[in-house]
Amino acid sequence: MTTSAALRASFLDYFAHHHQHERVASSSLVPANDPTLLFTNAGMVQFKELFLGRERRDYVRATTSQRCVRAGGKHNDLENVGYTARHHTFFEMLGNFSFGDYFKREAIGFAWDYLTRVLALPPARLWVTVFEDDDDAANIWLHEIGIDPTRFSRCGAKDNFWSMGDTGPCGPCSEIFYDHGAEIAGGPPGSADADGDRYVEIWNLVFMQFNRDAEGHLTPLPRPSVDTGMGLERLAAVLQGVHSNYDIDLFQRLIAAAAALTDCADPADKSLRVIADHIRSTAFLIADGVTPSNEGRGYVLRRIMRRAIRHGHRLGCTTPFFHQLVPALVAEMGGAYPELVREQAQIERVIVQEEQRFAETLEHGMRILDEAIAGLTSQQIPGATVFKLYDTFGFPTDLTADIARERGLTLDMAGFEAAMAQQKERARAASQFGGGQALEIQIQGQTDFCGYERLQDEATVVALYRDGHSCDVLNGGDDGLVVLDLTPFYGESGGQVGDCGELTTESARFEVRDTHKKGAGAVIHVGRVTAGQVTVGDRVTARVDAERRHAIALNHSATHLLHAALRQVLGEHVQQKGSQVGPTRLRFDFSHFAPISREQLRTIEQLINREVRANHLVETRIMSLDDAKATGAMALFGEKYAAQVRVLRMGEFSTELCGGTHVKAVGDIGLVKILSETGIASGVRRIEATTGATALNEIAADEERLLRVAELVKGGREDAGERVEQLLERSRRLEKELAQLKAKLAAAAGQDVASQAVLVNGIKVLAVELAGAEPKTLRDTLDQVKDKLGSAVVVLATVADGKVSLVAGVTKDLTNRFKAGELIGVVAAQVGGKGGGRPDMAQAGGTDPAGLPAALALVENWVREKSAAAA
Repeated sequence: MTTSAALRASFLDYFAHHHQHERVASSSLVPANDPTLLFTNAGMVQFKELFLGRERRDYVRATTSQRCVRAGGKHNDLENVGYTARHHTFFEMLGNFSFGDYFKREAIGFAWDYLTRVLALPPARLWVTVFEDDDDAANIWLHEIGIDPTRFSRCGAKDNFWSMGDTGPCGPCSEIFYDHGAEIAGGPPGSADADGDRYVEIWNLVFMQFNRDAEGHLTPLPRPSVDTGMGLERLAAVLQGVHSNYDIDLFQRLIAAAAALTDCADPADKSLRVIADHIRSTAFLIADGVTPSNEGRGYVLRRIMRRAIRHGHRLGCTTPFFHQLVPALVAEMGGAYPELVREQAQIERVIVQEEQRFAETLEHGMRILDEAIAGLTSQQIPGATVFKLYDTFGFPTDLTADIARERGLTLDMAGFEAAMAQQKERARAASQFGGGQALEIQIQGQTDFCGYERLQDEATVVALYRDGHSCDVLNGGDDGLVVLDLTPFYGESGGQVGDCGELTTESARFEVRDTHKKGAGAVIHVGRVTAGQVTVGDRVTARVDAERRHAIALNHSATHLLHAALRQVLGEHVQQKGSQVGPTRLRFDFSHFAPISREQLRTIEQLINREVRANHLVETRIMSLDDAKATGAMALFGEKYAAQVRVLRMGEFSTELCGGTHVKAVGDIGLVKILSETGIASGVRRIEATTGATALNEIAADEERLLRVAELVKGGREDAGERVEQLLERSRRLEKELAQLKAKLAAAAGQDVASQAVLVNGIKVLAVELAGAEPKTLRDTLDQVKDKLGSAVVVLATVADGKVSLVAGVTKDLTNRFKAGELIGVVAAQVGGKGGGRPDMAQAGGTDPAGLPAALALVENWVREKSAAAA
């Protein structure tokens, strides 16, 4: 039997060794620089710029085995997965590509040779189609390859003409089908019953031959190209003599592992197919940096994971099991995709966290659904029920549809859409407030940036704005915006704050208090005219505050060292999730699923300062995005980059893509001191640090405190009693200072976590764990959060010494609808505890930290139910 792994290797070897194709690694499932795609769904995605002629590489032939996901957007096969023989959320696409090199004759010849000679497929089992007007391809197949004319057909544009979009490169296709035999229902391609399962497409050869303009006219491309795609799973099914992809070796081993974990005795159970398929897409998406969330790619991942968990529940598995499939997947595919091996621990952590989060809501949601089904008078589940499951229990509609199909029911989707529209309208009404909307200024044009080379230059004022409107002059005392044709001022981006400074003429001065990027490339200088007047057309001297810029550069360069050190100490799953770089300190958010120990923080700080002492030059180069990645430069997940990028290198320690301003040598940083580390969201940590003179000041303050303590233990025996009393007094004072500091930290934490609040039926709701926080600070933080949000329902939690501490708060305006004491009781019950309190504030404790994610997940559902009941 030809295994899936051997088939993958055979295909790549055929094109790489026998036909001089560059073997190119699979790209990420998250498309780089392509906002039109949710996920990579075909082998050609990573070569799109090549086909469009916007990029050149040092090869003109390539071959890949590309991992693909089709579970969202235009290509969404999710609801069919597990119920058909060939639908998957994740699949591998084998492909060979020509970028203006060979064309139809070679592509057709390679395909036929590989299938019939290398794989020894009988020609009598193969059927070929071409585009109805493509006589060139038809002649090659019929007269040069010599295919049987009775196993050949011409098809229309719907099946055999491919395009990248409404305009741009396009061309005819030639598809190769495998005939599974007369015992399978279905007719040949192009016939009336072509949708049957007898003839299965295994390879599509796309000939990019034309450019289509806006009017639909086709113009021959100067360098016609080839893009092919062949599903590994489908080809493996053919070679292994099975009709269903789920019967191939790869899936059979995953299905066996799933059956063992769920105690399912029937290997043909469709739920096992769903689980086996979904562990592949889940693991590879997490390996590529996607995490479960309520929007975008993260929401698709959550839908896939919850569907798999629900199918495990259907098999009677009510405890977390899905993460235990990861080792089986790594054993099966880790050899071809080493990122699975590298990220295995991270993948397991993310999955088990989602399993715990969904477990409680799954049980409640299934009970609601069962009750609704029991009371049905028709074969359709009402839209209101579907919406409640979606809105209250996090049941994606396709998951509810999945359950309905198992029970021979359908969904009232029109009723669901109506309920969804009503909820959105309520949310809009709840979010409206007085004062009017701020005017969004539309700024055209571009500003050339010269701030890498110099901090002062001459420029011309090209536009002015006051009170959100364009104007010709700003007078003394006016606040406004200035746009220049050239500027040394760095506009806020990439986490780095904007520059400050001044714009001057012989008679005027504009104090620049902030700088931003706007529109297609304009830089706006925000500030006030402090002398004279500034007019459009004026020539000004633009001067950046050099000391402030230098301090920012120290902190920005330190973030790169911090990022690299975190990945060394914690693991390569660490990815930047946000940053803020200012003149006095840096803030760096990153993915990690546990608090960082003191020892780890010490190691991280030591690694960074070792690099600072090494004093490597900071090298910057401009290169193509692919060349940058080839050097090992780290690109931020989800960030959109231009074709040409700026690569920043600090010795062998750190290489990243970055457009910010930096030191010339790492030693310029002087010193890096970590100030704090805390959790700010599920799976996201935050480190604050400082550099240079500010770091020295922090150390001096620490030394002063230590000296005070040292003084307390000095002195002779004669005044020992007095010294002890002084020691106790100073100890009490230090404890008071520490309490004040903790209060300040609680206030800062309150400001940070408040931004994570979500709207639930128009009510702001926040339920988070403050990892590393002390239980005594929760009430202070709660007060800060309530003040920040104004109107909200809040639950905060922390775990210390194996025990859970909880606090719930409801702002005064909402206590007639929501009671903090009632809410805390519901949440505490999930962590093995109990508690109570006033309508506006309540506290509780618990002994089961493992139940905390599910407990916090209940808060949004509780608010939904209470608000719905009140309505």
